[in-house]
Amino acid sequence: MKKISLVVAFAMSMAETAVVSAQSRTTTQEKNPYTLVYDGAITGNEPGKVHIHPVTYRLNGIDIAANVYTPANYDETKSYPAVVVAHPNGGIKEQTAGLYAQRLAASGYVTIAADAAYQGASGGEPRHTDNPAFRTEDIRGMVDYISRYTGVDVHRIGALGICGGGGYTLKAAQSDKRIKAVATLSMFNSGEVRRNGFQNSQIGTIQERLKLASDARAKELVDGEIIYSGVARVTDEEIANTPTDLYREGFIYYYRTHAHPNSTFLYTTKSLLDLMTWDATDQIELIDQPLLMIAGEKADTKYMTDEAFPKAVNAKNKELFVIPGATHIETYWKMEYVSKAVNKLESFFKQNLK
Repeated sequence: MKKISLVVAFAMSMAETAVVSAQSRTTTQEKNPYTLVYDGAITGNEPGKVHIHPVTYRLNGIDIAANVYTPANYDETKSYPAVVVAHPNGGIKEQTAGLYAQRLAASGYVTIAADAAYQGASGGEPRHTDNPAFRTEDIRGMVDYISRYTGVDVHRIGALGICGGGGYTLKAAQSDKRIKAVATLSMFNSGEVRRNGFQNSQIGTIQERLKLASDARAKELVDGEIIYSGVARVTDEEIANTPTDLYREGFIYYYRTHAHPNSTFLYTTKSLLDLMTWDATDQIELIDQPLLMIAGEKADTKYMTDEAFPKAVNAKNKELFVIPGATHIETYWKMEYVSKAVNKLESFFKQNLK
């Protein structure tokens, strides 16, 4: 049996961990039969409203868990545009990806939000592997599935990527031209951040961290021990003392207000071997589809969208949309910001998925 070690930024007592985990599980299961944890989530398929359809499919030998959302009064004999929604790093389909998928379905799109392979309710070992090639393939896999869904027009498929899912969506759209329109929300360039640190705070330790990742791979090979990096759990005091909005608000979102037992900030340390040599903007000029990038005005991650947007020189109908007053995490759940993002996405996809 494989052993597991954690290299985490914060710690909590085992008793506190058990309480938080139990509360998260009880809350999601009692409040929503689909364990959705966003405001306005579907609790049952009612006539005349958006419906949810939990599905599973195989992708490269791995079982993928997903939710498909169909518009109100969905008619299989008609033709509908579709949007695939890629979740943030650490996120799952039941959180903000599901929220945006449901809201877009209410506007007439067939949508799908899937858990990435090795994460959430999807299969794959070791758990919490965060490989950019796999995450990009996850998006292609959603396109595979939804393109064969009854009623979907294969010539009108768009993609929305949120946070880390945004970076991976930019990469998928470079080569997969089944994606006819590309949108990102609060885009997070996972490769840049894992390589340079958030806001370029760890450039001086790149080689040391690559050595840690190499050692982690060697250790797993020799004795089967899996080493994890990231944050397993966090106390209220640690949250309060976190200096950046992204991580402070992220801890609150993922471990308090929108907690779900399948969601975690952990990733295998050996994932850094792939993450640190990858970049969402590498060959971004291959995107020739319409492109919309959305970011909060006050998001401390906005610099990544600002870096990527001008590099997409061949994107058609390219637009950068800034949500006044919004931070990165607030675009996940705060309804005034979600509504502004959804309204912009609706007009973008309506124009470009004709």
